[in-house]
Amino acid sequence: MKAFVVTAPKEFEIQDVPEPVATSGEVVVKVNRVGVCGTDVEFFNGSMPYLHDGQAKYPMRLGHEWTGTVISVGEGVDSKLIGRRFIGDVMLGCGKCKRCTTGRQHTCADRFEVGIRNGWSGALAEQLAIPARFLHEIPDSFDDTIGALVEPGANAWRVADAAQAKPGKAILIWGTGTIGLLTAQFCIAMGATVHMVGKDPVTIKLATQIGAASAGESVLEIAGGYDVVIDATFDREVPAKLVDLVEPGGRIVLIGVDNNSAPIDSRKLVFKDVTVVGILSGSPGLPHSIEFIKSGRIDPRIIVGATVGLNEVGEVFLGKRPAGAGIGPKILVDPSKF
Repeated sequence: MKAFVVTAPKEFEIQDVPEPVATSGEVVVKVNRVGVCGTDVEFFNGSMPYLHDGQAKYPMRLGHEWTGTVISVGEGVDSKLIGRRFIGDVMLGCGKCKRCTTGRQHTCADRFEVGIRNGWSGALAEQLAIPARFLHEIPDSFDDTIGALVEPGANAWRVADAAQAKPGKAILIWGTGTIGLLTAQFCIAMGATVHMVGKDPVTIKLATQIGAASAGESVLEIAGGYDVVIDATFDREVPAKLVDLVEPGGRIVLIGVDNNSAPIDSRKLVFKDVTVVGILSGSPGLPHSIEFIKSGRIDPRIIVGATVGLNEVGEVFLGKRPAGAGIGPKILVDPSKF
């Protein structure tokens, strides 16, 4: 089968690789769509910390925001799964440790991360193997575009949940990329008022289209201040700024990451009585993401700019916008086209 393989920082090949075989407890899916994520870009550029602490190494096959159809099953897996459409968790915990058995498998010390950690090959390929216990079936009403947006949507749901978004809450989201825009949709669906800050005039405009009360390149001062502030950027300077912006007794939610540490003055947190929440993974939010989309409470398709073939992925990673792309920041891939 064909697969997109990163061989070194900013170096890649479309390779012919062996098709995966479903071992005991696993399935093989035909990948219908996969999203290009900011984490993938970090691996492609060589800046992702996992590359420097031994948790990942080249060559590697990226891709973790996928949807696909089961085409074969391994021993112990119900053959009735064949032909059905699923998305999958990214974090593949061992299933036996305390973290896994208490609902925190996404923090398992021995976890694999699909297309990210410990060598588990990702979905930028025609097929993908994954343990059946990490599958989540999607409704027939979901097309492949929607399916590929469930996983980033799950991360955004977790941010909105950590923000305790509800009517009467004023929330500032810093970052108008994929996760920032999806988080805004979930917060608005939960009844909160959302304001956004970004750098790209195009995605700033998109923020207002999805219902943000304001969006711009600088923070808007509002009456009563911000009950919650959210970092959805790659800017290491943003978290410290959020400490100054949040109201006393408020909440800071961090999902943005940078390959450098982002210092925060812990004394300010204490004196302002602020709660800080870090979000690593969308794993616990996958069912919620599916339900919000299924019910029509959010429609993530607005964030998609284009769908490309496997042979065009390298250009996307190199920062080139596909010809005819819309304004949405998310680029999807159809691995059957190359």
